[in-house]
Amino acid sequence: MTHPSTGAPPWSAFTPAERRLIDRLRTPARVQAYLNALRYNTEPDGDTLRTFREVVRHRTAHCFEAAMFACVVLEQHGYPPLVLSFESIDHLDHVLFVYKANGRWGSVARSRDPGLHGRLPVFSTPRALARSYVDTYVDYTGGVSAFAVADMRGVTGCNWRFSKRSVWKAEQYLLDYPHHKLPTSRARVDRLRARYVQFREAYGMKPVDYDGREKWRPIPREFHAASRLPFAGPIARRRR
Repeated sequence: MTHPSTGAPPWSAFTPAERRLIDRLRTPARVQAYLNALRYNTEPDGDTLRTFREVVRHRTAHCFEAAMFACVVLEQHGYPPLVLSFESIDHLDHVLFVYKANGRWGSVARSRDPGLHGRLPVFSTPRALARSYVDTYVDYTGGVSAFAVADMRGVTGCNWRFSKRSVWKAEQYLLDYPHHKLPTSRARVDRLRARYVQFREAYGMKPVDYDGREKWRPIPREFHAASRLPFAGPIARRRR
């Protein structure tokens, strides 16, 4: 089960348990469901950048680790290991797996924020996909400033698929990768931030009810309670 076109590792590189898992997670939707069920990695014992193999072992992942997991699983099913990297005004960046299906772009992701998970493959370009995250990225301090689509096959000097160690060189690869500016008006960000703060103060939860939510993949159960609450405000309803 090797895919020369994507440079994916041979089937023999995986353990029997890993092979069974990969065989079960044949689509982006299944990978998203698997990641949704994992605990978010809050790094209680210090910073980590775990590989696919370590995510499977620890059964927890933050955004970068979830993206690496999705890259490894889905490249075994013919998808190239592409990630969408976001730069934020508060330097809390976000990374997710992206793919193209029937000429449209979608994503798979895990986050501590409900609106930064996966998207259905309905976007015409990576830029359009990236724009779908702009509103949901705004919180107390965050806001998208730039984005890039990077191929993880360009990483050198570390085994980002299987290493037992944190793969800091893979993170540096994305930090150094040229990003494209994604400007958003200051007034819009200010209005979004005011709505966000109002919702958090009123309910003690992160808001979910954004425009374009019909294009989201299902989100983890931990955010379902917020789905039943109104997110009204100046903008009409329509690491993160």
